[in-house]
Amino acid sequence: MAIHAGKPETPAQVPGQEEPPDTGGSPAPDDRHRLTSLQGLAALSLDAMASVAYGPESIVLVLAAAGAYGMGFTLPVTLAIAALLAVLVASYRQVIAAFPDGGGSYAVAKRHLGRRTALFAAASLVLDYVLNVAVSVTAGVAALTSAFPQLYGERVWIGLGVLLLVTAVNLRGVVDSAKAFLVPTAVFVGSILAMIAVGLFRDGPASTASAAGHASSLGETSTTVGALLLLKAFAAGCSALTGVEAVANAVPSFRAPAARRAQRTEVVLGALLGVMLIGLSVLIGRFHLQPVEGVTVLAQLADASFGHDAAFYVVQFATMVLLALAANTSFGGLPVLMSLLARDNHLPHFFALKADRQVHRHGVLALAAVSAVLLVLSGGDTNTLVPLFAIGVFVGFTICQVGMVRHWSLERPRGRRRRAVLNGFGALLTGVAAVVVTATKFTEGAWLIVLALPLLVLGFERVHRAYTQIGLLLELGRVPQPPHRVRSLVVVPVSGLSKLTCQALTAARSLGDEVLAVTVTHPAPEDRESAEALRRDWELWNPGVALVEVSSAKRDLGRPLARYVRELTEDRPGSQVTVLIPETEPARMWQRLLQNQRGSVVAHAVRRDTDAVICRLRFRLGESIPQLPAERP
Repeated sequence: MAIHAGKPETPAQVPGQEEPPDTGGSPAPDDRHRLTSLQGLAALSLDAMASVAYGPESIVLVLAAAGAYGMGFTLPVTLAIAALLAVLVASYRQVIAAFPDGGGSYAVAKRHLGRRTALFAAASLVLDYVLNVAVSVTAGVAALTSAFPQLYGERVWIGLGVLLLVTAVNLRGVVDSAKAFLVPTAVFVGSILAMIAVGLFRDGPASTASAAGHASSLGETSTTVGALLLLKAFAAGCSALTGVEAVANAVPSFRAPAARRAQRTEVVLGALLGVMLIGLSVLIGRFHLQPVEGVTVLAQLADASFGHDAAFYVVQFATMVLLALAANTSFGGLPVLMSLLARDNHLPHFFALKADRQVHRHGVLALAAVSAVLLVLSGGDTNTLVPLFAIGVFVGFTICQVGMVRHWSLERPRGRRRRAVLNGFGALLTGVAAVVVTATKFTEGAWLIVLALPLLVLGFERVHRAYTQIGLLLELGRVPQPPHRVRSLVVVPVSGLSKLTCQALTAARSLGDEVLAVTVTHPAPEDRESAEALRRDWELWNPGVALVEVSSAKRDLGRPLARYVRELTEDRPGSQVTVLIPETEPARMWQRLLQNQRGSVVAHAVRRDTDAVICRLRFRLGESIPQLPAERP
């Protein structure tokens, strides 16, 4: 661990942490464990792609309050969302080029808006990523239990099973997860585009069987639609934009040239999402669709375009699978963001460590654990989690857009004014969406996000302050004094005589100027007999090392030994005390169950109560066991 004291913004170099990947033309050494543009689309776009299943429906449900007249504004609202999507894609394409080390809004805010604002951006992304996992899994399970109602009572266990599957795939690496989810993504996108194309050539719905017998959710027909209702519909539909930022957050996961590949993925993601959103909204108006209870808008559109046949079920099954797997976007983006926070000393440094397959395993496991808790607490109910969803991502969107406006004013490249106006307009739209979503969903649970954001920031600050204090104590960033030799005293805990005892004393005499063997004695009669036998055998053996007996009224081993070591340290202030703990290392894993774990008990007590150096000597037991003498009859 390393912290640059007095320079809190300087990234700490963590043992085992790789340098940021090269985004130039030369290939990285572990390119096979990084993403291509197509794989990036499968690994990082599932959240955004799956949002077409609930984005248009969110708009329709809000506008349905104004009756059939309100439904006529579905396409204009969707076009406004598509325009915002284009602004976001263009902005994040610029973010990728300017910040190729990933981090998205956190990286932008850190450079241009200050550390505190950057931490708010990071906290909003963390909340959004965690909620995305929980919402995606519960929504996928809800689609499954809708088709098979008998599974409804097991929805929590099914959700945990899906979460375990997605976690296991991501622990094998982001490339493996992309390969595994490429086919479901292609099937879903292909079926939605085919549904739109077929629906555009129909004069009327091919079937309405899915909505038959279900009560309509359409309100009384109104002659006017207020601005507040349109704002609420816009804010609700903006839930379809969650996931757009994931590519910019995970640029280091792409193969070189990483920035160019990530930009290409971002553009393709935006184009596909925009086409699907607009196409579905056109079909809603073309078929005069009305929201009904118990049937999704997407299911009605599939029924109207394909009819109630095999193609209808393909769309439903693909939607169910993609909703469940949309959690993969969080597993691709959040661990990278957490590694950047760890490098900046805002999270524990182990979040910055990478495994062989370019996997931030600690981040993956932490995300899975928190998401599992949310699944259990919510009872696997999507409606419990949805009010909390999407607020965090709009906070991140707004911060990122404002940061990019400042970026253009400082960097001053060609076309900076046009780019700044684009980002400023995007900041206005996403800021309005964030305020409207928070206000309309505040009493439904959004207050939890409002409370959690500053608490997360305070947590980041507390971790940063702790690392800064450690850095000051270790005097990191300064040239230390030359090392010097001090007198060394080695303490060896013993409980009997064996080959292990001999090796421990041999190692101790080679390490220290003085060696003491220490045994803990107890007042019980059987313990006194054992102590006398050890004392007698020690005198006969005469290893040239004094045997010290430490008495303890209680049957304790660690505390009396730690107390004796502490007294030695106080009596000899100029000496370095080392406790050398001899232990056996079995040849087979199961044989560890046969050990008494005394070494661990002693090590824990000495580490907790003293400043002594702890050295654990391993005596490896070989596979071959000496022949035992035959027993006499």
